[in-house]
Amino acid sequence: MAERLDGQHVLLTGVTGFVGEALLLLLLSDVPGVRVTVLVRPKGSTSAAARTAALLRKPAFADVVEAAGGVDELMAARVDVLEGDLADAPVLPSGLHAVVHCAGDVSFDPPVDEGFRTNVQGTRELLARVREAGPDLHYVHISTAYVAGRRRGSIPEGPVDHDVDLEAELAWGLSQRRVVEHQSRSATVLERERRKAERTHSRAGLLTAAAATESARKEWVKRELVRIGSERARSLGWTDCYTFTKALGERVVEQHARDAAQPRRVSIVRPSIIESALERPYPGWIEGFKMAEPLILAYGRGELPEFPSSPDTIVDIVPVDHVVAAIVAVLAHPPEPGDPAYFHVSSGDRNPLTFRVLYDTIRGYFDEHPFAAGDRGAARLPDWRFPGASSVERLLTTSERAHKVADYVVGHAPRGDRTRDLARKLDQQGRRLEFLRRYLDLYREYAQAELRFSDAQTHALYRSLSAEDRASFGFDTAVIDWPHYLGDVHCPAVTAPVRRMDEARRKRRAASDPVLKPVREGSAVAAFFDMDGTLLSSNVIETYLWLRLREQSGTERWGEIGRVAAKVPALVRAERRERSAFLRAVYRQYEGARLADLDAIADEHLTDHVLSRLSPDAVRRIREHRNAGQRTVLITGAIRPLTRPLAPLFDHIEAADLAVDDRGVCTGFLASSPLVGESRAAWMRSYAAAHGIDLAASYGYADSHSDLPLLEAVGRPVVVKPDVSLYRHARRQRWTIVDWASSESNGRSLNPAGGLG
Repeated sequence: MAERLDGQHVLLTGVTGFVGEALLLLLLSDVPGVRVTVLVRPKGSTSAAARTAALLRKPAFADVVEAAGGVDELMAARVDVLEGDLADAPVLPSGLHAVVHCAGDVSFDPPVDEGFRTNVQGTRELLARVREAGPDLHYVHISTAYVAGRRRGSIPEGPVDHDVDLEAELAWGLSQRRVVEHQSRSATVLERERRKAERTHSRAGLLTAAAATESARKEWVKRELVRIGSERARSLGWTDCYTFTKALGERVVEQHARDAAQPRRVSIVRPSIIESALERPYPGWIEGFKMAEPLILAYGRGELPEFPSSPDTIVDIVPVDHVVAAIVAVLAHPPEPGDPAYFHVSSGDRNPLTFRVLYDTIRGYFDEHPFAAGDRGAARLPDWRFPGASSVERLLTTSERAHKVADYVVGHAPRGDRTRDLARKLDQQGRRLEFLRRYLDLYREYAQAELRFSDAQTHALYRSLSAEDRASFGFDTAVIDWPHYLGDVHCPAVTAPVRRMDEARRKRRAASDPVLKPVREGSAVAAFFDMDGTLLSSNVIETYLWLRLREQSGTERWGEIGRVAAKVPALVRAERRERSAFLRAVYRQYEGARLADLDAIADEHLTDHVLSRLSPDAVRRIREHRNAGQRTVLITGAIRPLTRPLAPLFDHIEAADLAVDDRGVCTGFLASSPLVGESRAAWMRSYAAAHGIDLAASYGYADSHSDLPLLEAVGRPVVVKPDVSLYRHARRQRWTIVDWASSESNGRSLNPAGGLG
């Protein structure tokens, strides 16, 4: 084959993908007489040439690069870069002998317009350029065996029989984004998403809720485009939008081959499920997660209790080195013009792998090499009994309903360590259920497919090769020993990077606090702290009673506690709706108090108590920031007298100021609107601008979802013993979460001066 291809100039698409990368490597290493042009699109500010050079610097290419004397030398001698995109394919270079089209959308559930744009329109655009480049080019199209769709039985290597109107479906698919975007702005969709966002984010602010609404609208568009594509595909006999658009892409290729005016040489290669290399460039070589990896990893973690397949159903897997070896063989043996050649690169017909063997082998691997499950030792592996798809669906549906009820309860439970722990466990379960739902819906058809892809033509091509070529370009899948490949090659390869990530996570969790990061030369950094719940284990109602009860006699104190207790339900409802309304309602209770008396009480009676309630971890953290030369700022909705004991710790304190009359008596109102939610972020931006502070390098510390804008305003947010909503948001954003211990001397006295405990 090296002789057949000697002196040829081949254009490859999709070399930044797994198959294209493997094919480029094989051509460079084993077909020395071939010159390759790669069609690569720029990515951001990175040019196509730079992306190609980065590709060639990967470890898999090390031997080829070393033999050439370096990446630059290899590119100069054998690899040309054609910058462009299939959406607007550039003019192809002159002197081409063949084009291998590996690029395409390989997601099973792409948005419908993206699937059509890449797999159908992109193929058509490329073929238009192929026709311009010359009449005798050999075009090799990489498709998928699953273009057979929902058929059953033996699938021959030939065209898929269907009468779908290609032009009508293409026009429809490309138009759907505009249609769905229009629907997403309807009052029905917007009102539903806005109400959900406001229920979650109203305490943080209406703009935060608005941003969440818009984010939800965009997610709705994406989901709807996926749903529409899947439903259209299934209505016409395909499993999903991926296989549907790949089948229509093949029809475009067939039209190109059978052009009555100028018949052309076309080969269509259909791999089944492509997984890691059996041997080359080394056993287990794989780039990214493919079809089976998420399922293997989920099973190893004990998170895949069942699968909707039968134990005797064939799962058709083929190693990537077999796929690219077959492509090179096809490339070296072009068919006659006008007579497309079809090749299945598959294993199920002559060397079937059943789900039972797959399950037993993977279970055996994890029995010997288990994942750790935290402090509980090895993850417990589920016992698959293959009860059937309907039973798996019922189990999943019941679990989803139970999770929804539990999630509602936890979301409305009082804040605390136990509530956060329950939320964490529920979130883990929710992610597991989402994973199961996604893969059950996505893979159900493949898990139940009664397909056997005949590879007679592919095997005949292999048998026609010389003994030397069979050794160098092996693609006879009958030789694969499945227990060896899965247990000794594939599973170790796909679990190794996950084990490394798990170890890195354990090391990060070992540090209870974030490390102070170095500051850029010449930049000013601040650390912004919330007070109640973050520095102090207290709340606004409690701190109100600290001040008010000190002024009153024993009988009056009990009356005040009863009066406040009666208002708690209404105050809680106000706090959940809008934090500023809640604060105003509490501070109305200061009407008639003298501000000077409140200051005196704070100085004379509350200083020791407030300082005793401070978390030692919080004090240590504040001092670390000050020692690092960073400005410390307390920003709180508490009234200013309560912050007086904390003044030595902070460079600036921004607190609520009570309005007073000309006698210094509190009116029950505030001097200005309280800084809560989005107003905190606005104040921080103003403060930073006035003091030359780099917010992107600054820190924020808070505990409540209402403080979300404060945390989002800085580049280094830290969440302290958060409520459930903030805890979940922080985990999604990968923010630092700390659990600062309360002071050992912490007491819950409502009257620190004595008389009530």
